[in-house]
Amino acid sequence: MKSLVKKAVIGVMRILVFPAACLAGFGRWHEPYLFFANAMAILPGILGSYLRVAYYHFTLDRTGKDCHIGFGSYFAHARASLGDKVGIGAYCVLGQVDIGEGTQLASHVQIVSGSRQHRRDESGQLTDEGRSFRRIAVGPHCWIGAGAIVMANLGRGVTVGAGSVVPRDVPDGEIVSGNPARNSAVAIKQV
Repeated sequence: MKSLVKKAVIGVMRILVFPAACLAGFGRWHEPYLFFANAMAILPGILGSYLRVAYYHFTLDRTGKDCHIGFGSYFAHARASLGDKVGIGAYCVLGQVDIGEGTQLASHVQIVSGSRQHRRDESGQLTDEGRSFRRIAVGPHCWIGAGAIVMANLGRGVTVGAGSVVPRDVPDGEIVSGNPARNSAVAIKQV
């Protein structure tokens, strides 16, 4: 009975967000996409999470089953995907990222689209020239602690400590923390 009610709620939420997804060109038109992503981010509670997941079902490259997206969290780019059973805490800002199955993000996590998004010209002014965006891969079954900033790929089963800054790729099973994040423990044995 519980799964039937859950499926019905998911269906209703998808119907509710379908007009917004259409107006956003199903993620192809950046400005309308971002407007609705921000609007969905401020809807509270479990119903807000269901609405966010429903919106991203239509606008991201892929959204898995049984995902949770907390209050204030949003994807800044539609070029992203979520595996099954991904949990995203409150106030997370996510760029171009593929998040693997079972991965959990605490609150205030940022996964940015690489570390070369902002450039300065020869006079020191910010410029769009030379900017590059990188699609980040976060492997399955990772844990990213509160306030972490991730700018590089994370392998399977990686743990990132709270407040860490990850500028370089992290291999499977590593536990990293600090700024810049470094290996802080023996690798977890993969099952």
